[in-house]
Amino acid sequence: MPSTPPPSPSPIREPRGPGDPVPAETARTWIVLGDLHDKAARLGDVRGLEEADGVIVTGDLTVTGGVAQARKVLEKLTRYNPVIYAQIGNMDRAEITDWLAEQGWNTHICVRELAPGVAIMGLGGSTFTPFGTPSEFPESRFADWLEHMWREARTFRHVVLSVHTPPHDTLCDVVGDGIHVGSTAVRDFILEAQPDVCLCGHIHESRAVDRLGRTVLVNPGAFATGGYAVLRLAGDDLSVTLHMLD
Repeated sequence: MPSTPPPSPSPIREPRGPGDPVPAETARTWIVLGDLHDKAARLGDVRGLEEADGVIVTGDLTVTGGVAQARKVLEKLTRYNPVIYAQIGNMDRAEITDWLAEQGWNTHICVRELAPGVAIMGLGGSTFTPFGTPSEFPESRFADWLEHMWREARTFRHVVLSVHTPPHDTLCDVVGDGIHVGSTAVRDFILEAQPDVCLCGHIHESRAVDRLGRTVLVNPGAFATGGYAVLRLAGDDLSVTLHMLD
């Protein structure tokens, strides 16, 4: 768990670092995608993709694929927008992380600046599943990685957490039989650190918006079936909306 004190529980966050608010009339937006699973044909149908300030990919670019498969997906994406923040999901092979880092796109176990004063911290892969997918990790590893990244991320005015696996016991982690299968380490981290927004995926049927304390949770569902979200920064406010392809 984060060893540093969490932000104030007040509804209005005190500034945690440099970065003046973005004027509302010059709002910035990012498209949020996850669980593409090699399906990139409809990227051109995403409204505002080309005009967005970037694209956040929460994981599962492929179906147990490696760099060759991930390259096909992201090269298609760069035709519409070259600014990418991406990480592996549990269905992606570990080698993809190094390739993403070489391109300057990786967010897995990484803190990057989205905008002045706004950080994105990423956690790819998933906790253990019954299916033995390529990138699965124990909860203890997730907790260590989150604590490590928070030491840097907490210095920013706002923090967006991009995780492939949703936090446990929320609207974003429910499988078809009503069982919650998300990460307890992610949940515990969010309750203590209270990032502004948590973007997640992994559980296709749990397309939802929820909250843990002050943190807004968003699972846009699988892009392979048309789900995505839009993250917006206007003034000092971060907001997220769910969307579906027509």
